[in-house]
Amino acid sequence: MHLVSLPPLLSFIAKHPDAKQSVLAWCDEVKKAKWRQPTDIKAQYASVSILKNRRVVFNLKGNEYRLIVAVAYQMGFVYVKFIGSHIDYDAVDANTVEQF
Repeated sequence: MHLVSLPPLLSFIAKHPDAKQSVLAWCDEVKKAKWRQPTDIKAQYASVSILKNRRVVFNLKGNEYRLIVAVAYQMGFVYVKFIGSHIDYDAVDANTVEQF
């Protein structure tokens, strides 16, 4: 997969260095992935939440942070829509948030 929005993730880990290892590991796994449908993601990450509008919510760093992405399966693109703490996540609508 092609991770389209890497700069927001790098900015996030600059502000939250405790998340660096988890975020960079996730980025590496995404770049190696070949997701063609939501079940491919669910097979790799059992704890993800599959939402409408091709959105997926990942739990990072032991569920301390949430990452929302939109996946363009046919094109192989992953777009970061939101990353933040659970408190931040609870304040947004995961189906529509456009943080970046």
